[in-house]
Amino acid sequence: MNKGRTDTYLNDRLDWNLLRTFLVIAHEKSVSRAATRLHLTQPAVSQALRRLEDQIGVRLVDRGGPRLEITPAGLEVRAIAEEIYGTISRLSLTDVDHQQDVAGLVRIGTVSGVEFPAYDDFLAAFHRTHPRIEFESQVMRSADVVNSLQQKAVTIGLTPRRTLPKRINERIFLRQHYALFCGRHHPLFGREDLRVADLAGESFVSFAGDKVGDHLSPLTIFRDEMGFTGRVVASSSNMAEIKRFIFAGLGIGCLPEHIVRDDASDGRFQRLPPGEGVADLDVYLIWSEDRKLNAAESAFLNALHAFLDAQDPLPKVPEAP
Repeated sequence: MNKGRTDTYLNDRLDWNLLRTFLVIAHEKSVSRAATRLHLTQPAVSQALRRLEDQIGVRLVDRGGPRLEITPAGLEVRAIAEEIYGTISRLSLTDVDHQQDVAGLVRIGTVSGVEFPAYDDFLAAFHRTHPRIEFESQVMRSADVVNSLQQKAVTIGLTPRRTLPKRINERIFLRQHYALFCGRHHPLFGREDLRVADLAGESFVSFAGDKVGDHLSPLTIFRDEMGFTGRVVASSSNMAEIKRFIFAGLGIGCLPEHIVRDDASDGRFQRLPPGEGVADLDVYLIWSEDRKLNAAESAFLNALHAFLDAQDPLPKVPEAP
């Protein structure tokens, strides 16, 4: 780092929006992908990077080749930026007294089965900072999450990716890896010599959105590509109900691996081939450009964006051992 520039100079002159932009660039290793994630143009992101380098006085990236490489100084700046944004939810409003006065209701529309421990910790920290903000969470189908957002009935939505109307923004919230499972009461449970061909005629438990053209259509496409001919014997839009049907042995089914990790360890579920799993299905945070937010909603959405900025570009739960 350039020691000629004093801490006071940086504190007075550094634009923290540039630091946030660099954090996204460092995560994405690409100006174009960073621009997409930030909803900015590529020239704007490139200019922000140059301005930050000018202000700090060091080169942060090597621009040769198809991918950006972060310099040693850039790695140091990235670590500092991550530390800042890891705690930014507690600093979303600079006046502490005003923080305590923020009150209101935040409504969240979400599909079922969204498990993200770091998000749980974020909510705990946010509540400590804003104890007067109340929450209402409604579990619904993916299409209803989008409709509720359009109708301004919810503040934000959490849903797998789908075609969105104009002026509805999105960013990745969590990546989930789906695999095939059977439950303890299924005839396949306990067999260790299973191949994909052994599953061809098995009945299926399916999500309500598991149809061609719907948000879970990769699961349908997978079954078609594998030549599975078994019929769907049970379906639901609720993750807990899908797990119940699979455990009861009604059929085999696709589930996010992290959702079933503890059940598999306890001998309630068994992972089935193929070894590479079925599909990655991202959960997205969506919000409306047209919704006028109250103070509570603004504080929550700003803090949530800062939380996600501090995560990996595709937050992903650990894979099952």
